[in-house]
Amino acid sequence: MTEQTNTAYGSPVSPGSGSGSPAADSPGNSAGSGSTGKPGKRKRKTGPTVLGILLAVVLAAVAVVGLTNLVVMKSGGSRIVSTSEAATHGAQCILVLGAAVHPNGTPSGILQDRLDVAISLYKAGAAPKIIMSGDHGTIEYNEVLAMKNYAIAQGVPREDIFCDHAGFSTYESMYRAQRIFGVERMVVVTQTYHLYRALYAANGLGIDAVGVASELSTYGAQRWFDTREIPARTKDFFKTLVKAPPTFDGDPISLDQSGDVTEE
Repeated sequence: MTEQTNTAYGSPVSPGSGSGSPAADSPGNSAGSGSTGKPGKRKRKTGPTVLGILLAVVLAAVAVVGLTNLVVMKSGGSRIVSTSEAATHGAQCILVLGAAVHPNGTPSGILQDRLDVAISLYKAGAAPKIIMSGDHGTIEYNEVLAMKNYAIAQGVPREDIFCDHAGFSTYESMYRAQRIFGVERMVVVTQTYHLYRALYAANGLGIDAVGVASELSTYGAQRWFDTREIPARTKDFFKTLVKAPPTFDGDPISLDQSGDVTEE
């Protein structure tokens, strides 16, 4: 085969070999090789995103609320009894949980139902005393006085009615019944949606309590009551767990005396 002469350097070049040297074309020395080129970028491992963390927190919160509601409703629900069963409980008192009072001092419909059931229990001999527990946080607003006046008007002797002026919440009413009034056995009166929480707290604080439901009417705000009760059950679950102290404590008050000592 006829050899060609490289015009620049005078060296022979075989046909088809091109102008570059064999070393320059070897894979080990190519521009894209690992020995002379820059290493490729590695994909970084990403941790949990903010959205993922928020989602996990929300799911955990939902699980806690759901579980605590289940525990409170199952435990409290097992203590709801009929009027006749409550009459044989041997209770020291009937505790009525407060609710809204009208500006003229009369009970709202939901509170009147609670009072009517409590008065019926008292007259049936379920307990010799009634504790009216509610909000008397200001001079202008006094749930317990309205409750006591209503019961007196229905024939309950005033000396058998005690007032807890610092029953600012369901849990506090239960705590103060045990702590201030020394209650060991009682009947709680309120609507069913509310009884679960009240009875869970009462029994969790060491009171042998049963409850009688007071649904004598239908309530226009029932959906709101049910919705509000969901986080409230979780709150009182943990308050009962740690036995959180109430807003106001006080000196012991014996139920073996006239209820007039609790008037303000």
